[in-house]
Amino acid sequence: MRGSSHFRKFHGSCSRSLQTQPIGGNKLLDTNISTSKPIPSKKTLTQKHHPNNKLSSPSEADIVKWNMAITTHMRDGRCEAALRVFNTMPRRSSVSYNTMISGYLSNDKFDLARDMFDKMPEKDLVSWNVMLSGFVRYRDLGAARLLFERMPERDVVSWNAMLSGYAHNGYVDEARKIFEMMPYRNGISWNGLLAAYVQNGRIEDARRLFESKADWEVVSWNCLMGGYVKKKSLVYARQLFDRMPLRDKVSWNTMITGYAQNGEMSEARRLFEESPIRDVFVGVLSACSHTGLVERGTKYFYAMNQDYGITANSKHYTCMIDLLGRAGRLDEAQKLMRSMPFEPDAATWGALLGASRIHGNTELGEKAAEMIFEMEPENAGMYVLLSNLYAASSRWSDVGKMRLKMKDKGVKKVPGYSWVEAQYKIHTFSVGDSVHPEKDKIYAFLEELDLKMKLDGYVSSTKLVLHDVEEEEKEHMLKYHSEKLAVAYAILSIPAGRPIRVIKNLRVCEDCHNAIKHISKIVGRLIIVRDSNRFHHFSEGSCSCGDYW
Repeated sequence: MRGSSHFRKFHGSCSRSLQTQPIGGNKLLDTNISTSKPIPSKKTLTQKHHPNNKLSSPSEADIVKWNMAITTHMRDGRCEAALRVFNTMPRRSSVSYNTMISGYLSNDKFDLARDMFDKMPEKDLVSWNVMLSGFVRYRDLGAARLLFERMPERDVVSWNAMLSGYAHNGYVDEARKIFEMMPYRNGISWNGLLAAYVQNGRIEDARRLFESKADWEVVSWNCLMGGYVKKKSLVYARQLFDRMPLRDKVSWNTMITGYAQNGEMSEARRLFEESPIRDVFVGVLSACSHTGLVERGTKYFYAMNQDYGITANSKHYTCMIDLLGRAGRLDEAQKLMRSMPFEPDAATWGALLGASRIHGNTELGEKAAEMIFEMEPENAGMYVLLSNLYAASSRWSDVGKMRLKMKDKGVKKVPGYSWVEAQYKIHTFSVGDSVHPEKDKIYAFLEELDLKMKLDGYVSSTKLVLHDVEEEEKEHMLKYHSEKLAVAYAILSIPAGRPIRVIKNLRVCEDCHNAIKHISKIVGRLIIVRDSNRFHHFSEGSCSCGDYW
C-alpha cells in the first residue's frame, strides 16, 4: 500500500448498508458423482443384461455405472433421459432411487421427486433426508415436520434440515427448540442458529451462543461481526475482528466499510492499508453502484490498475456495468462490456438486463436476456426481469410467452415473503395473505392507510403489475404485497415509539418502497426494511437509500 493518499483516492462516502452472508442450514443433499468416463449407452447396458445373456444378473459395479449415468443426465438437466435409464435398469439399489429423487429436486421438479420417494420400496436414511430437505427447500415446513416425525431414525443431517427450514423462514424460536433437542450437533447446526439470530436482529442471543463455543469458522465470525456493525456497535465488532484466528475478504470489507460509514476514517484508513486490496475493490464498487456514486466508482475502477497494479476480473467489470447501467448510462455500459478481455458471464449480462428494466430499454433487455437464457436457462429471476420490462411497455402477449416458457422449462419464480417480529413471535406474510389469524384487522387497516396515502400524494406504480387488467384491479393487486401486510401488522402490534423491523427475502418493489415512505410519515414511525440488497430506513416520508437501490 502506498499511504493514506491512496486510501483517499480509493475510499468514498459509500453509504451502502453491509450485508452479512447467510450461513448455516443444511444444504440439499447432493448425490451427484463427478466422472470423466463416458455415459454408458442404453443399448450397451441393456445388451449386457439381456435375458439371453448368461451374465444377466447385474453386479454391484454394473449398478454403479447405471447410477452414474442417471447422475450425469440429472446434472445436465436431462430428467427424462435419467428416467429412461432408471426404468431400463434390471435391478435398482437405494442409491438409484436417491439419485433420482435428488436429481428431480435439483432440477426443481418437486412433484416428481415426491412421487419417486413414495414409490421407493425400501427407504434408507439418505432417502428420508433428501426428501426432508426438499420440503424445506420449497418452504413447506408443515409437511417437512410431518415427514421428520415419521422418520424411523434421524441423524444430524435430519435435525439440521429442520433447523435450517425454521431459521431461513424467520421462525427463530422454533429453530432454537430444534437445536436444543438435537442429540448431537455439528458446525452446520451451530452456524444455522447463529445466522438465524443475527439475520433477525437478535444480536445478544447471537453473542451468547457464540461465546458458548470455542471453535468457530471464519464465516461464523463474519456473521456476528456484521451483525454488530449493522447495529453500529463498532467497539464489539472490532473486538471480534481482532480476536479472529483467520480473516477473509468479507472480514476486511465488513470492518472497513463499517468504520467508513460511521465516520471513523482514521481506523478505516489503517485497516484499508493492511487489507488484501483486490477483494475490497469489489465491495466498494458494489457500494457505489447501489448508492449512485457513479463518478467516484469510475475513479476507483481505473485506479485499480493505474495506482495499485490490479487487473480487473469479471466481478469488477460486473460492478462497473451495474454502476453505469443503474445511472442510465447504457451506451457506456455496453462499451465497457465490449472492451472486456474475456467473455461476459451471466452475472454481467444480468446487470445489463436489470439496467434495461429500470430505464425501459426493451431491445437491449431482450438481447441481454437471450444471452442469459443460453448460459443459465433456469434462472427464474431473469425471466421475471424481462417480464417486468414487457409489462411496463404493455407488451402483454410477450408477458404471456414468458410465463409459458417458464412453465415449459419447469422454472418457478421465487415467492416473496416478509417477516416481522411482534408479541414475541415471528409473523410471516406472502402476497394476498389469507391465513394470518388477524387478516381482517390487517386488511381493514391497510384500506384506511391507502386512503391517507393517496391524500398525501401516493400514486400506485401499476406498471409493475404483470397482468393485462384495468388500472383499478392493478391497484388492488399492489395493495396487498407481503411487505405492506407486514408493516401494517407491525404498526397495529408494536407499541408506538419502537422501531418497526421487517425482513424481505427479495428486493423491495418500487411501489412498496414508495408506499412505506408515505406510511412512515403518516404514522410517525421509523420503519426498517431489510431486503435482498440493503437496509432501508424509512422516516418522515423519506428513505435512507435516497430512492436508489
